[in-house]
Amino acid sequence: MASAAEQMAQNMNWGSFGKAKDLQKRLIFAIGILIVYRIGTYIPVPGIDTVQLKEFFEQASTGIGGMLNMFTGGAVGRMAIFALGIMPYITSSIIIQLMTAMVPHLEQ
Repeated sequence: MASAAEQMAQNMNWGSFGKAKDLQKRLIFAIGILIVYRIGTYIPVPGIDTVQLKEFFEQASTGIGGMLNMFTGGAVGRMAIFALGIMPYITSSIIIQLMTAMVPHLEQ
């Protein structure tokens, strides 16, 4: 008896993929967003001294700096505009949640 994955694989073909317009749109959108993100990791932040940044990452390559640079795909080492990813949004969300406990006007 074939498993569910094997049965699904037997029913899949490129003709059915050509008919799935919604799936095609979603895949093209996802690939487009990935391309925009990768381009954004190569655009440097204005006002950064690249020589000092390069020296810093050469010194910190074995420690936490090297690990951070590895997880961002080298974007932190280039100090790119998309180097922080979603971290500013998460940080601001946490700060607002903490501020609502102290400032009653923010609860509204």
